[in-house]
Amino acid sequence: MMAVEITQGRMGHKTAQDIPRFSHVSHAPTGARRSSGAGKDFFRAFFCQKKALLWTCLVLLTATSVSAQRIEIDWPTPNAAWERGQSFENWVQPTVSGDPRSGLWGSVRSHGTQFHEGLDIKPVSRDARGEPRDQVTAAMDGIVRNISARGGDSNYGRYIVIEHPGVTPAVYTLYAHLARIEPGVTEGGSVRRGQVIGTMGHTSNGNIPTDRAHLHFEIGLMLTENFQAWYTWKKFGSPNLQGRWNGMNLMGIDPRDFLDQWRQRRVDNFQQYFAWLEPAVRLRVVTSMVPDFIRRYPALLRKPIEGLVGGWEVQVDVSGLPFAWTPLSPTQVAGQRAGSVEILSVDTAALRGFRGKSLIRVRSGRNTPGPDLTTMLQLVFGLR
Repeated sequence: MMAVEITQGRMGHKTAQDIPRFSHVSHAPTGARRSSGAGKDFFRAFFCQKKALLWTCLVLLTATSVSAQRIEIDWPTPNAAWERGQSFENWVQPTVSGDPRSGLWGSVRSHGTQFHEGLDIKPVSRDARGEPRDQVTAAMDGIVRNISARGGDSNYGRYIVIEHPGVTPAVYTLYAHLARIEPGVTEGGSVRRGQVIGTMGHTSNGNIPTDRAHLHFEIGLMLTENFQAWYTWKKFGSPNLQGRWNGMNLMGIDPRDFLDQWRQRRVDNFQQYFAWLEPAVRLRVVTSMVPDFIRRYPALLRKPIEGLVGGWEVQVDVSGLPFAWTPLSPTQVAGQRAGSVEILSVDTAALRGFRGKSLIRVRSGRNTPGPDLTTMLQLVFGLR
């Protein structure tokens, strides 16, 4: 067990949480090596990694054909402004600030210091009481993984998470602040692209007034199947009501950016989009494990797993999403401490322009994981 320090992090729609920092972080001057016993558990992982090698080869055999396929995706509300190519001001719902950008993805709130995970889409139709009547529809074919039916259980209010195994990687979409769930939409059930799944609303465990009712829409990836273990370890003091589909276990891409790139045919699918992202941080984690994250999303591998794994080089974007993975052999991490995290490079300008997330902290002149990067590493790699 690693000794940790506790800090506080703000996560927009996600519940505020205490985020520890790693007590041991190694840094990599050119040619440096550190002595320790990183190889001691490699033999124990041998048979598991043999299976991983076979699985990786099977995935990569189909990667070329998958990456060439153009997906079908729909805007999730009747607001046709995006489909008509109109500016985002015509479909976005701002916060109380009135700034249209506050309803977009990114570091768009509290003067750029607060992160917002998705898009807030305003209604086009209201009833006599001012309540929205817009039907919310599934963006793609998929399987309903989570329904949070009680509006007061989460900042998301009443919401639905759909996983999309028909695309690569199998992203989720999330539809929040719903007034109602459409009858017949159930967890484990299939939905079709364009199928009505609910009605737009303003439900939340906070206070969203009727005049700012909207759909909060996300596209992203789930970090770990073992979320409950992390949640229990954090001792939040309240039960986890959403299981592994809790918002703290979900990391969203910029839906507007993806949809714009897709509409302009710069990318045809999510695999191409992830390959197109620019890294804000590159890091190395010394571990022989193959995280369930990369087992679920093998399309994010930059090279196949060949033999034993000694560690990983991971690229993350400005929000901390680990979008590119390169397996490292035991030889490549020889002498480095098992469980250590090594910051390889940082795009300082990109992070300076994205203040809603804290990925890097500089200590004694060296880059170390900040609170948000630490949380991702804890969830994905099980580091404590």
